[in-house]
Amino acid sequence: MFGLEISSVPTILPTLETVLHASFQQLQWIMNAYTIAVTTVLMATGTLADRYGRKLVFVVSIAVFGLASLICGLVEDALLLIVSRFFQGMSGGAMLICQVAVLSHQFREGPERARAFAAWGIIFGIGLGFGPIIGATIVAVSGWQWVFLIHAFIAIVTIALAVTGVRESRDPEAKHLDIAGIATLSTSVFCVAFYITEGPDFGFTGPTGLTVAATAVLSFIAFVLAELHSARPMFDFSVFRIRAFSGALLGSAGMNFSFWPFMIYLPIFYRSALGYDNVAAGLALLTYTLPTLVIPPLGERILLRFGGGIAIPVGLFVIGLGFMLMWAGSGVEHVTWLTLAPGCLLAGAGLALTNTPVTNVTTGAVSSTRAGMASGIDMSARMIALAINIALMGFILIAGISSRLSSALPGALDASHLQHLAERIAGGTAGMSDFPELSLLPAAETAVQNALIHGFRLMMLYGGLSVWIMALVSFAISGESYAARKRSAQNSDEPSCVPRSSP
Repeated sequence: MFGLEISSVPTILPTLETVLHASFQQLQWIMNAYTIAVTTVLMATGTLADRYGRKLVFVVSIAVFGLASLICGLVEDALLLIVSRFFQGMSGGAMLICQVAVLSHQFREGPERARAFAAWGIIFGIGLGFGPIIGATIVAVSGWQWVFLIHAFIAIVTIALAVTGVRESRDPEAKHLDIAGIATLSTSVFCVAFYITEGPDFGFTGPTGLTVAATAVLSFIAFVLAELHSARPMFDFSVFRIRAFSGALLGSAGMNFSFWPFMIYLPIFYRSALGYDNVAAGLALLTYTLPTLVIPPLGERILLRFGGGIAIPVGLFVIGLGFMLMWAGSGVEHVTWLTLAPGCLLAGAGLALTNTPVTNVTTGAVSSTRAGMASGIDMSARMIALAINIALMGFILIAGISSRLSSALPGALDASHLQHLAERIAGGTAGMSDFPELSLLPAAETAVQNALIHGFRLMMLYGGLSVWIMALVSFAISGESYAARKRSAQNSDEPSCVPRSSP
């Protein structure tokens, strides 16, 4: 359900833009409302699940996710959809945290744990891999509403499986809900995403922009202080002393500097830049998502053989290499999905090599009683990075389009008009008749397409370089720790496996 939700919704964004008359910023918020909402509940869910029972909270979150999906499918306004997506994200985040905590509790050691998380990665990959074509087919056959409504039916089956297959577990020491931490962290993440997304309109250095930025900084400082002074913090900073945990956490963030946020925009590239319809765009997206279906078992084997300090940076490096190949493939004279396919396949493979080992290591590096907290921090890192980078990649796209149009039309448009035109082009809704200034361009349609491709190439370059930096830092933190542990295990003739803690 979670993988399908992530990958099917981006394919219908161009349809939502047309049917609901959504602006480019609203399209960003349709995705960001979900990711920010996930972030708001992650740590609270971990605490609630540890205290009241992971199975109980898991079943409740599935039910609420199905209901929220039903509401998303019934609304007929972009703003209402954004609000509905927020509630869907809250329940989806709770569902995700609980499933990771349940797996961590029921499968605790060595090969059995690796097989369980590999299976989790494959099932996640099924939803992720086939989500684009499922979403596109649903739109073509019925309507965009069923991309959401389908989860109401899947939720019923999932609840039945959870009730019969999950063993209840809890942490007897989890007693208090960290309201201060939840409120301050959520406020900070929201303000950062809002600042990046809406900054071009209200001005990054204007009164509104500075107020939003200051609120983000002060809220984060308040969050850190609240956690440091809490007897039972939802975000226990002491786990960062565990090198394996810290290195894996950078892997969680790294995937969301690159693969996941770009997936939001890739359907727009296929639709707006290459002129594909929904079904063709969905089929092209399979090159990006299908590797996540078949590669996870290899990722777990690499994890068992070399440890997370090697496996996770390698996975991140492969993602970055895929982005650089996409950047190269989008620079040829005649860009098609085939020129991007090698990079898409490699990026998807890198994501699969990283995703399940990251979750395995973060939850395995702490005691099983704190699995909810560990998975909460892991998923918080993912969703915070995703929310920020959805906004940041959108900003890079618009800036790239604007700069190319500005050089092609020097002095013809003022800054605000150019910004508006770039947003319309990014969303695929800028017709030649809407902007007479485009008639000043020789071969106007080609110039617009080139500007759009230029913006996307900047996004690809950002995704590749940023994830390589995260890979390097992750290796620097945890690579040597795992190498030392492996040497120690060999000297004592003990099998090398994922550690439960590493100093």
